[in-house]
Amino acid sequence: MRLNPFRKGSVSVQIIKIAKLAVALGMSMILISVATGKGLQQEIQYKTVAFNGHLVVAPFENSESQISILPIVDDPPLFELINNEEGVTHINRVALKGGLIKGADQFEGIVFKGVSQDYSWERLNNFLIKGVFPALGKKTSNEILLSHTIAQRLSVGIGDEISAYFHNSLYQKLPNMRKFKVVGLFLSGFPDFDENFILGDLRHIQRINKWKSNEIGAYEVFTTDMKTAMKTGSLIYEKLPSDLDVIEIMHQYASIFQWISLFDFNILIIIIVMIVVGVINMSTALLVLILERSSMIGLFKSLGAHNHMIQKIFIYNGIGIMAQGLLWGNLVGLLFFFTQKYFSWIRLDPETYYVNIAPVSLSLGDVLLLNLGFLVFSSLLLWVPSVIISRISPARVLRFC
Repeated sequence: MRLNPFRKGSVSVQIIKIAKLAVALGMSMILISVATGKGLQQEIQYKTVAFNGHLVVAPFENSESQISILPIVDDPPLFELINNEEGVTHINRVALKGGLIKGADQFEGIVFKGVSQDYSWERLNNFLIKGVFPALGKKTSNEILLSHTIAQRLSVGIGDEISAYFHNSLYQKLPNMRKFKVVGLFLSGFPDFDENFILGDLRHIQRINKWKSNEIGAYEVFTTDMKTAMKTGSLIYEKLPSDLDVIEIMHQYASIFQWISLFDFNILIIIIVMIVVGVINMSTALLVLILERSSMIGLFKSLGAHNHMIQKIFIYNGIGIMAQGLLWGNLVGLLFFFTQKYFSWIRLDPETYYVNIAPVSLSLGDVLLLNLGFLVFSSLLLWVPSVIISRISPARVLRFC
């Protein structure tokens, strides 16, 4: 049985409108918070992994250092051991060395990241804003990929040559000098990368450090996803020689991953608050509707209707009212999602959030699960105000009809 709360003179008209509005606002806020929270988490994880891999295999002496102190032998059996582990999708051979680069009249401290010929440049496609990636062939290449941030500070651009200086030890009087040609500029939005890293040929570091041609600083290991990385890292570690360690990206950048993990808690709080607000408003509307229809309830009871049956009538009508609010809430939430995804109208400070555009991520499963959870949880709590039906006496209410 469907009740009509919008009859002339009905007290519940405005209250039900407010309840619908509360449910709509609650659902839209839930969708927006989930979309932005998941989007920011995924974007930051993607950027961190693209520049470092999910796992890093390196000597224990290098595990707490940003530069490669000791080399490891690029041994084919070791490479195959890691590459054949379940979940591994790609391995980069890299080495890192601190140094200085000089522009026209300025110096900048940098970390030179040397990479091999089979480096997966495609993972950095989204960050390349100008030029091309360095071409690494059989001969040592002087081409480098430079951060746009560093390029602006040094007033250099594509095609310019810069000088880089590296010290091999404290007792070295004159630094090792290399000339590099800038062929590409990248911008990740990550200050840790944009203010420090340049990428070039691994063989420069091997020569400066006087390493052999088969010695590298570390293996960057990419897996299918973040969840797989933890399990794969443990399996690889058990098979490695005793002098090698496996560093997970979430440990290497612990502060960043701890920060984005707080998003889950914040989203949960928003969901709980919005559901509570929606339930309170719906309960108030249902209570007013019950009190307004007390004479009808008394008539039903005098005709033999049980409390449970009458309760279901009001709860079903409450669910119908809630469903209308959810419909509008979904429209607003999805409108925000699609406009932000395709037009990027909300921008963020990359110094704080590591991204300049607010990323969003929302799947059909997320939308269905959130709506179902909101509807089921709220419907269960609607039984509370409906209990008042059992206290309505037919004789008392019909006497005043």
